[in-house]
Amino acid sequence: MTAEEIEQLVRPNIQSLSPYRSARDDYQKGLLLDANENSYGAPFRNQLNLHRYPTPVHQELVQTIAGWRQVEPEQVFTGVGSDEPIDLLIRTFCNPGSGSILITPPTYGMYKVSARINDVNVLETPLDASFQPDTRAILEKAKQSTPSILFLCSPNNPTGNDLDRTSILKLVELFPGLVVVDEAYIDFSRQESMAPMVRQYPNLVVLQTFSKSFGLAGIRLGIAIAPVQIIEWLLKIKPPYNLNKLTAEAGLEAFEHLDLIRFNIEEIRKERKRLADELGSLGSVEKVWPSHANFILFKIRDAEQVWKTLVRKGIIIRNRGNEPGCENCLRATIGLPDENDRLIQALKEVAP
Repeated sequence: MTAEEIEQLVRPNIQSLSPYRSARDDYQKGLLLDANENSYGAPFRNQLNLHRYPTPVHQELVQTIAGWRQVEPEQVFTGVGSDEPIDLLIRTFCNPGSGSILITPPTYGMYKVSARINDVNVLETPLDASFQPDTRAILEKAKQSTPSILFLCSPNNPTGNDLDRTSILKLVELFPGLVVVDEAYIDFSRQESMAPMVRQYPNLVVLQTFSKSFGLAGIRLGIAIAPVQIIEWLLKIKPPYNLNKLTAEAGLEAFEHLDLIRFNIEEIRKERKRLADELGSLGSVEKVWPSHANFILFKIRDAEQVWKTLVRKGIIIRNRGNEPGCENCLRATIGLPDENDRLIQALKEVAP
């Protein structure tokens, strides 16, 4: 079989897919402040004996996560980052070719990509001018098109703000499908996690990750917290060994270092405020949005040129100007103090 013949076997929606492009696809070296990793790093170093297969369900890890988030173990699913439960939810609840999800751009790109991979339609209702969900427009679109899943990200990526809790709860109560609240950055916020609310709402799913506040992006550990019925469906269709032993053991060990994790979170919050103040003092910066995450979105004159110049200097942040409401906006991860100093100095030189 030739390459051309193999290509003809690929589903049309996959052929036309624009895949999600991660920060590490483009840059692996330099001052990397582009992927919202925890710049303070993991709280430990670890070596494991890996000669045996892992357990399909890492019960000790699940129980520990459940206690940490004040839910029952049966309400916890562990996956390969948050991306796996996003994919599994779409595969479980959306019919290929006819199903749909609803997203609120600007938002995390993998919701759309996962839907496209699964041949599921993507409906969009943009956030309002304050980057908050337009509940009326969302419910009206849901009434017209009956999407199976609504994805909300709070704190939102790439804008950094908390979504209004009252608006989220209204949508949970009135949306005719699942409401998935992605809390990847929740520990950097002062807002409490919605995880315990899965006891009250049969259609609420909360996503979290060890990649951000825990400083463990490299182990690819994500969490879905949901009513038992939804977790049972995810467990039914997941690969048997989706979570490797190294990841599970590292995730479990992280809970022995919660004091250091909390300390690093506070340091990031302090640096977040300092960086926001420094950015706000630059004449070229037109706006700095309040952030409750470990990154800052800011609007700057000639953002594309500023971004390219920073890249040439080896300072890598992300250009978010192609997303709704983010024209001329750059997004910078909160680095270590000296890394933030280098970013500010570089911006003073290229865009004072």
